[in-house]
Order: sequence, then C-alpha cells, then structure tokens
Amino acid sequence: MRPRRIAFGTVAALGLVVGSTAMIGCCAFSAPGYQGPRSDHFDGTHFHNEVVQKPHRTGDLIRWITHRHPGPWPEHPDAKPGPPPPRRVDGGRLHVTFVNHATVLVQMDGLNVLTDPIWSERASPVSFAGPKRVRPPGIRFDDLPPIDVVLISHDHYDHLDLPTLERLWKRDHPKILLGLGNDLLLAKHGIDSHALDWWQSVRVSDSVEVTAVPAQHFSGRGLCDRRKTLWEGFVISGPSGNVYFAGDTGFGPHFEEIHERFAPIRLALLPIGAFRPEWFMARVHLSPADAIIAHYELGAGTSVGIHFGTFRLADDGEDEAPGDIRRAVAASAKEGVPLRFWILGFGEGRDVPPVPGGS
Repeated sequence: MRPRRIAFGTVAALGLVVGSTAMIGCCAFSAPGYQGPRSDHFDGTHFHNEVVQKPHRTGDLIRWITHRHPGPWPEHPDAKPGPPPPRRVDGGRLHVTFVNHATVLVQMDGLNVLTDPIWSERASPVSFAGPKRVRPPGIRFDDLPPIDVVLISHDHYDHLDLPTLERLWKRDHPKILLGLGNDLLLAKHGIDSHALDWWQSVRVSDSVEVTAVPAQHFSGRGLCDRRKTLWEGFVISGPSGNVYFAGDTGFGPHFEEIHERFAPIRLALLPIGAFRPEWFMARVHLSPADAIIAHYELGAGTSVGIHFGTFRLADDGEDEAPGDIRRAVAASAKEGVPLRFWILGFGEGRDVPPVPGGS
C-alpha cells in the first residue's frame, strides 16, 4: 500500500493536503465510511486487500521525494477530440473507446457502459491545485451517447470525479455501480447509486450482468478516511462475452480468480501507468510488465491499456508505459506469438474481435 500520509497518490497532491489541512482540518475532504458486518476483507472499520502488506513508512516517502527522477510530461492543450462513438452496438459486436485515464466507453448488447468518468480539469477536491490534465478528454462530453451504466472502481479523485458524475446523472440518470460505502458520498450530492461487495452481481439489463471483483489497491479522499470504502474492479457479462475493467490495481491473486470464474474474457481494461518508482508503487499499481502478465493470467482475448497519459501521478514519463507495451507487442510478433494488447489513441474506438473458440 501507499504511505498513510498520501491521500491523492502524488507529491503535488500531498502538498495540497498538507496546506489545506493546516487551514481547514485533517478531515475536511474525507468521505463517509462504510458501516457493516465484518468479512474476510473488512475488519469492521477498514477494508484490506487479499494480500495484506505493511504500509510504507514515512522514511519511504521521504526517500521517494528526495530521490525523484521524473520522466517528461509535455502538455497537449490543442489535442483534437476523436469522433462521436456509435450511439449503440448490438448483434454480438463489442466496441471500446478510450477517452482518457481510466475512462473507457464499452458498448455491447445495446448497452453503453462508462468506466471511472472524469472530464474535470484536475483530479482534486479543489479547482486551483492538484494533478492537472495534460490533454483534453479524447471524446467531448456532449458527444457521448446515452450512458446506461457507470462503473466506479474506488474513491480517489482521478477515478471518482463528482462534477462529471453530477453531469451524467443530470443528463442520463445511469445506473451507477461502486464499492461498499461509496454510495454514501454520492447520496450527499443527490446521486443514486448501488454499492457492491466483491463477487456480488447485479443485472443491468435483460441480458447483461455486472459483477464486482477484487482489486489490489486502497481508498481515501482525505487524511481521515483511508481504506474506509471498498475498491474493486468489474466484469460485464452479456451475450457478446465478458469484459473486465480492472480499475486501479497492483498485481495479485485476483487475476487468476477472475479467470477461473469468467473465462473466456473477450476484453480486459488494464492500468499500465503511474508505476515508477516501482519499489514504491508496485503494491497498488501495475507496471506495463505486470499488466502483460495479468493479460495472460486472465486469458484475455484482447487487452487495452488505461491509466496513462492524462494526469501526472508518479515518476514514469507520459509515454513510458504505452511505449513499453508497444515494444512487448512488437517483440511477441517477431517471436510468432502475437500479443493482442492495444494502446488506443485518446478518443480512438475499435471493435474487439471475438475470443477464438469463445465469445
């Protein structure tokens, strides 16, 4: 896990927290915590991962801050958005559009599903500080088709963006699925949602079901709510196949568990960025190499890289993670063992091929 004193996952956000708490108090931005029965991953107060790890010490944070070697992050303020996605797809077709960061539009079986939507300028509780996007979203908000389902993996600001959720709720009233406790935060803002524990399922249409699955991560929007709401990924299951959205995760046994329950997986959306320094980030973020191993453990027909190139959250350069994936794909092709792991452009959409011998 990351250090207990990091609320937003970046040094810049840490400075924001420290400065803000000095003026307002340490719990100013904290979200309500879940209250419910104990389980194998909830002790009555805090959630924990399947693989429990000791948190980093303060000295580890100091080591990172004082020995940083950040890669380049040029800004792209004039990047053009992609074309409007299809309004809907059906007939066994599966269409995926990468918007930015962990925001992906999945279209299948007549349903439009949006993951971790963020159209805000910053991943932060305030508009004047915190991680700022280096490029506009790959799809204009107004070009989105009607959204039926929204999946929220956890409550960090780059994944649970209240201004975007408020816009979606006002426009489309989608079904919003998220981890235990996170529904309390949305309710405070007049947004209805449905909280799921790991391995719980809900039917979102006559033919499509969504299941919450474990992730290796943590939660917290302030200094007083760390691990008090649940983090998770999701599997969308319908006639067109199974789609896995990992959310934000480190490597863990959950990939094999998901494979056992949901194979074949037609599409996996796997985070690849914010992984350096690996000695610090690996507990909660996949590296590109980890993501490729996860692709094989899942038995995914196609994987798409997410969680890169939008907000500077760690020390890897803007193009480092996607570059690593592209080189691995090229090397696999030379060896005659094709690796279908796509790096989509911002705003790019593609049809996902069926899994050979499956959906």
